[in-house]
Amino acid sequence: MRLERLTANKIKIFLTSDDLFERGLSKEDIWKDSSKWNQLFHDMLEEASEEFDVDIQGSVAVEIFSLQAQGMILIITVDEVKDDEELLYDGYIEMQVRVEGCEALLYEFNEFEDLVGLAKRLSIIDIFGGSLYAMHNRYYLVMDEVETDKKEMVACILSEFGTPSILSPYVLAEYGKPVMKQFAVETILHFFK
Repeated sequence: MRLERLTANKIKIFLTSDDLFERGLSKEDIWKDSSKWNQLFHDMLEEASEEFDVDIQGSVAVEIFSLQAQGMILIITVDEVKDDEELLYDGYIEMQVRVEGCEALLYEFNEFEDLVGLAKRLSIIDIFGGSLYAMHNRYYLVMDEVETDKKEMVACILSEFGTPSILSPYVLAEYGKPVMKQFAVETILHFFK
C-alpha cells in the first residue's frame, strides 16, 4: 500500500493486487462483503492519519479506480477541513463511493530516462507498442494492446519505472500532447539505444 497526500483534504492510496490478497480481499468484494471493505477502509484511514500526522474526521468521499492487473487507486476526500494542515475525524464516516475501471495499462513517468529503461526491459520480453503523451510536465504511456496473460507481468515492470495513473486514455487523447501515437516502445529503442 502506497500513500500520497494530494492536498490538505485529499489523500491518494494505491493498493496492489497483492495488498488486497494479503488482506483476504479482491476487487470484486467491494460489492459483496462490505464489512471487509469497511475494515480495510478504517485501517487505511488510520495508516494515513499516522503517516501524515493528521486527525481524519467528518464526511469522506472515496473514488476508487480499478486498474487492470495492478490493483486499485483510492482518492479519499474529507469534506470538512479545520486548518490547512489538519483533517477532521469524529468516528463517523459517511462514504460516497465511485468506481471506475480501465482496460489499458496507463502509467505516468517524471523523467524520459525512465521510459528509456522501461523500453529496454519490455523489449526483452517481446512487449512492444504503446502510445506516449506529455501533459503537466509528465509523460504518460498507454499500453492498450497487451495480451491478457501478460498484463500482470507488464504491469509489474511498468511499476518499477513509473506509477499507475488515474487519468483516462481519453483525457490524454483530448488534452495531452501526443509524443508517439503508436509504437512508443519501438521508437524509444530506435532513438535511445
